[in-house]
Order: sequence, then structure tokens, then C-alpha cells
Amino acid sequence: MRNHLKERLQKSETLFGAFSTIHSATLIELLGILELDFVILDGEHSGLTPERAEDLYRAAELRHLSCVTRVGEHHPQVIQKYLESGALSVLFPLVNSRAEAQRLVDAVKYPPVGKRGLAASRVSNWGINAGGLAEHVRVSNAQTLIALQIETLEGIENLSEILAVKEADVIFFGPSDISSALGLPGETQHPKVISLIEELGARARAAGKIVGTIARTPETYRHWKSKGFQWLCTGAQNLIADGVRDFLQAIQ
Repeated sequence: MRNHLKERLQKSETLFGAFSTIHSATLIELLGILELDFVILDGEHSGLTPERAEDLYRAAELRHLSCVTRVGEHHPQVIQKYLESGALSVLFPLVNSRAEAQRLVDAVKYPPVGKRGLAASRVSNWGINAGGLAEHVRVSNAQTLIALQIETLEGIENLSEILAVKEADVIFFGPSDISSALGLPGETQHPKVISLIEELGARARAAGKIVGTIARTPETYRHWKSKGFQWLCTGAQNLIADGVRDFLQAIQ
């Protein structure tokens, strides 16, 4: 079990992916064939279940596409079901405090690092490989990637404390909710939103964290890359819409 996404980020590569609320194994395969760096299965703004996610993980694995799961419910039992189904990388929205961030780490990592419960399941090859569950624990604690999403005034205020959580690999800044928090709902390109994310990203990078945000266009991708953001993404539906729109405009 290797987490290629985590390995590439640790090598300081800048990666581009897409959120997907379209839970189609065929779409996941296509994104892999097109060599997108990663896909984020969105379990916050959709009805994604661990059972459905398991089939999508298989499609991503088939096409060597790194897969992240955004888990909207922060309850350990909910998180564990995605992990047992095959999630290696998880993104948690609306993280507002160090205590909350630590609880999420505890839910993802096995003891002695965290508090995750241990049993044979798909992600451990049902414990039948050489080394069994003991080897699975060692590898899983090293390979799982944890991304925390900062997008509220409370999370922004507590950023320094959140950054002190050692096992948090990525800090992701959600521009939609940050724009709402600033009283500018939907104005994700407003100068106040951009400058705040730049400032917060610089603080996170100085603390040794990988930072990410949304990049809907090549121009915004280049902007955030120049600021040291490594984990950039759009939406799968945006990629589809842009392709259709560009084609229709070209044939008018």
C-alpha cells in the first residue's frame, strides 16, 4: 500500500485534481486515463456513502489515479467506514480548533499515533498478506494523508494552534466558505479573499505544511503555484462544463 499522492507532495511537486460529486466509476476511470493527479470524492456536498465509495476506489486504483475522500461527518465511526473501504487520503472540512484537528488525526491513525480501531477489512487485504494486521498498522500510519480545511473565522483565528498538530499533512483553504465568512458570499476572487488566503497559506507553509486551494482556471492555477500552493483543484463538473462550453463557442 503506497500513497503516491503523499509521496509526490513530499517531493514538493505541484499537483492538480478535481472534486467530484458525480459518483460514477466510469468518470473516475476517465479522469485517471487523462492523467489527472488526483480526484476528491466529495462526501460533504453529496450523498456519497462508504459502500458507494468502495467501488469508486476500485476504479481509481485500476487507472492509477490518486483518490482523496472529503468526509463531511467528523464522527470516528463514519470516518472509519471510508478508511476500511479503501481511503488512503482524507480531507476534513470546517476544522475550527486544535482539539478538533487532533480528534480527526486520532480517527485516522492507529495507536500509538491515534485511536483508530483495528480489524481485518478491504484496506488491509483482510489481514491475509505477509505481516498481517501488524504490518498494515505500520504501513497505514505512514501512508495515510490527512488534509484539514480552514474556511471559517473561528478556524482562521485558531490557525496557529491547528498548525501545531503534527500529523496534519495538508492545510486546504476553501474560498467559497471564506468568502461567506468575510461577508462576500460567492465572491471567491475578491481581493480580500485572495489576500487572506495568501497570508494564511504563507503561515501554513512556514509551519511546514503543504497548502492547497481551488484553482478554476489556468491563470488562478499559475497564481497559486507562484505562492507556493502545491495542492490545487477544480471541480469535475467544471472541467466538463468548460469543455462543452468551449466546443459550442468554437462552432458558432
